[in-house]
Amino acid sequence: MRLLLVVNSFASSVTARNTVVVHRALSRSHEVEVVETNRRGHATRIAQDAARRGVDLVVGYGGDGTLNEVATGIAGTDTALGVLPGGSTNVFARTLGMPNDPAEAVKGLVAGLDAGNLRPIGLGRVNSRYFCFHTGIGFDAAVVRRVERHASLKRWAGHPLFIYAAVSTWAAHYDRREPHFALDFGDGTGVPDGYFTIVLNTNPYTYLGNHPLDLSHNAALDRGLVAITFRTMKVGPILRSLAGALRGGGIEPSQYVDERSDLSRFDVVAGKPFPYQVDGDYLGEMSRLRFEHCPDAVRLCFPL
Repeated sequence: MRLLLVVNSFASSVTARNTVVVHRALSRSHEVEVVETNRRGHATRIAQDAARRGVDLVVGYGGDGTLNEVATGIAGTDTALGVLPGGSTNVFARTLGMPNDPAEAVKGLVAGLDAGNLRPIGLGRVNSRYFCFHTGIGFDAAVVRRVERHASLKRWAGHPLFIYAAVSTWAAHYDRREPHFALDFGDGTGVPDGYFTIVLNTNPYTYLGNHPLDLSHNAALDRGLVAITFRTMKVGPILRSLAGALRGGGIEPSQYVDERSDLSRFDVVAGKPFPYQVDGDYLGEMSRLRFEHCPDAVRLCFPL
């Protein structure tokens, strides 16, 4: 097979040594081209060009943001997607059962390739951007925005930085008095008072160290989207939800938490712009988002 290895050398776990190990492992049975990204959006353009050239599989080797860009570039084409963990959290790779060490993870990827273990999966899409595992709206996105302001620290202090950003955003950088947006599910129902929403294409939402943050067992690559909306910013309901997610039981719907499953399309609207992030990358503020589930959007190489 013809492979393209897209490398984000700025990602936390990407080193020159690991890149050599990964390249050698993939090259034993396949023709491999290596390209490094150098700016945001670059991986999408690289992947689009690879699909036009008929490359069989593009491997995203970096953080979840790099993987998202690669998936966006090849979605809807015959080019397949491969995953290697290179970031600090690597949510999607770990969801597939891959270890966090890229030198170990590439063994499973090669085994999957050799076995022809390629299957189509669904992706979410918000406006024109695909996402592999989640989109965050409101408070969640405000936290990611704050993390990205300290991007130079992310490589060395990933999880502590996120905790700091969450606490400081809660305390002083997010309006907790009034709802920020409404959700319209297109069937006459909706949520008029959303403070923040997580839209899942798969589960878990993220990892805190080695602990998955399990929001909903209804989120899966072969099902529609799941939207979990917090209708309050009170400490008690949020901490109870977080505790349930860490125990692995998911978040229980209540008067404060709304969950909708197997969604094919819905809108998020507001009178003024609200922040959002996609697969961990902050994308700015919008006053309207259109979500769609795209079945069989890309063929994925599942590791063995």
